Amino acid sequence: MILSEHIKIAAREVGFDLCGVCRPRRMELNESAYAEWLECGYNSSLEYMRAHLDKRFDARNLVEGAQAVVVCAVNYRSPISDGYAPDDRCRVASYACCRDYHKSIKRMLLKLLDRLREQYPALSARAFTDSAPLLEKQHAVDAGLGWIGRQSLLITPRFGSRVLLGELVLCDEVDHYDSPFEGEGCGKCHRCIDGCPTGAIVKPMMLDTSRCISCRTVESEASADFDLHGWIFGCEECQNACPYNRSMPHFTNPHFEPLFDPRSISPDELLSLSDEDFSARFGSTPMKRSGWDRIRRNIRRNIRRNEKHNIR
Repeated sequence: MILSEHIKIAAREVGFDLCGVCRPRRMELNESAYAEWLECGYNSSLEYMRAHLDKRFDARNLVEGAQAVVVCAVNYRSPISDGYAPDDRCRVASYACCRDYHKSIKRMLLKLLDRLREQYPALSARAFTDSAPLLEKQHAVDAGLGWIGRQSLLITPRFGSRVLLGELVLCDEVDHYDSPFEGEGCGKCHRCIDGCPTGAIVKPMMLDTSRCISCRTVESEASADFDLHGWIFGCEECQNACPYNRSMPHFTNPHFEPLFDPRSISPDELLSLSDEDFSARFGSTPMKRSGWDRIRRNIRRNIRRNEKHNIR
């Protein structure tokens, strides 16, 4: 049996800010809400969201023999997270100004697993971060880390919503499982819904990806008349509106130190970059996911939109 205390000590040692442990279970309420979301077509062009429905709502179907889900979170808030000036046209979500979190968190999880195997050599486990059909945010709630807000993001009392998640699914029992999070919540606040400039949050915890700036700049091409509101990769408008993100501490893990500051880069400077320049400057960040061609188009779209607005 694995001691929960050992897991949490090791998680802190490898750089995670939060850690909790929950039992895997069938998430029937999430499954019902997800079916409604798909029925409404809110996944839009994200067809992969229809895949692996047999595994998505129960970690035991994803990892045979799963006995526990270790949920870890790291704070990424930086000065860039505090927002942009109204006329900025090269806005980048602050998580994307750092090294690609998929790689950073995966390395941290594997390091955590190595440390646990020093004490439990026969431990069997798999590591995941944002790339598998695993309901990360609901597992985080089950593990006591926070609650899911109206904008569908995990909100934690210590760090607000600016956290990134990773999981170890263990095939061994743990001596103590954390209680699901209870207490704080969004109350009557709708600031994230009101703060979304494109109305993508159609109702609490229901996101229309066809209207989401983050999805349109990262996952698939936006239509020509879609207003990106200055964003070229990702979007943080709903997070900027959330009261829980005010006065939260900045990151402490050096892996999440920004590699560049979009506020100091002009559109002309970015557009002057060659493909090689883009790879050298941003290739280790999540921006590589979209590719330079799409980001360049996003910049030009923001410039045109701004010029049209100024003419009027």
